Amino acid sequence: MIDLQKLNIKNKIKLFKKLYQEISGKGIQGDTELAHINAEEAQLLKLYGGAGTVNEETGLKQYFGGGGSSGGGGQPANTTQMQTVREAPEIEARKIALYDQAASLASQPISLPAIQVAAPSALQQQGFTQAGTTGVGQQAVGQGITSLQAGLGSAFAGPNISQFFNPYQSYVTDEINRQAAQAQNQLSATAVGAGAFGGGREGVAKAELERARLGTIGQSQAQGFQTALGAAQNQQQLQAQTGLQAGQQLGQFGAQQQAMQQGDIQSLLQAGGIQQQLGQQALEAQRQTQLQQAYEPYQRTEFLKGIMTNLPTSQSGITATTAPGTSPLAQAAGAGLGAYMAFRK
Repeated sequence: MIDLQKLNIKNKIKLFKKLYQEISGKGIQGDTELAHINAEEAQLLKLYGGAGTVNEETGLKQYFGGGGSSGGGGQPANTTQMQTVREAPEIEARKIALYDQAASLASQPISLPAIQVAAPSALQQQGFTQAGTTGVGQQAVGQGITSLQAGLGSAFAGPNISQFFNPYQSYVTDEINRQAAQAQNQLSATAVGAGAFGGGREGVAKAELERARLGTIGQSQAQGFQTALGAAQNQQQLQAQTGLQAGQQLGQFGAQQQAMQQGDIQSLLQAGGIQQQLGQQALEAQRQTQLQQAYEPYQRTEFLKGIMTNLPTSQSGITATTAPGTSPLAQAAGAGLGAYMAFRK
């Protein structure tokens, strides 16, 4: 083994030349140069197509396949340009600040107001209460039915004649009896004067007077009965008609009460419905106001975005050109080869 510490510089250079020639010849796919490169240069070689693998014989990194020169120091075969266009710094900074503001605003949750339904109004509640009250007009209808029954009962019942008899009928009968007694006395006196008292003719005359008395009394009583019967029938008919008419009127009155209550309920519900609608509109207006307040910051951000979009834009550009025709490895190897050729001379 050669001790490198004992070799002088000339021997070391001779050894380097020999090793360089032998090791560089182990390259594949056109790799013929050796060079010292750092990590950034190795990354750049890989970026421009270098293999970046390990040579199996030397154990050294190899970067074949990338870059390359067209030869003779001419223009590189492939040229890559990257151009970055940016807005003026002040405008770009303002847009970034607006984006940050929008991102911060979007990260905050929005408290949405609850959807509310207006409760029934006081008039509607009153209408509901009245609608729950049944039997309106029932009392009047019941009274009408009672009156109808009374009227029908009066129509089919016998007339009360006794209360319509002439209270002076007894006086009339007494007067007939008195006059008949006077006639009997006069007949007896006449018979005594004629000497026929107690005779047959007197008896016949007295019987005739008695028959006349009784007939007159019967006729008088018959007339009184007929008068009382007519009055009783008239009263009975009047009572029946009054009962029937009162029953019908009371029935109609009960139905009118029921209809009036239903009309009141409808009016209360309609007026109350209008009040409820107004209350619902007030709740909706309140909710819309709260929504607008919640989204107002977003509207301001959108407004600023519109202004930024429509502003005249001043742009600046940065152009970066890379020409992989001459790789750093080739340059380093070229530099080493130049030094070697100069040393040989």
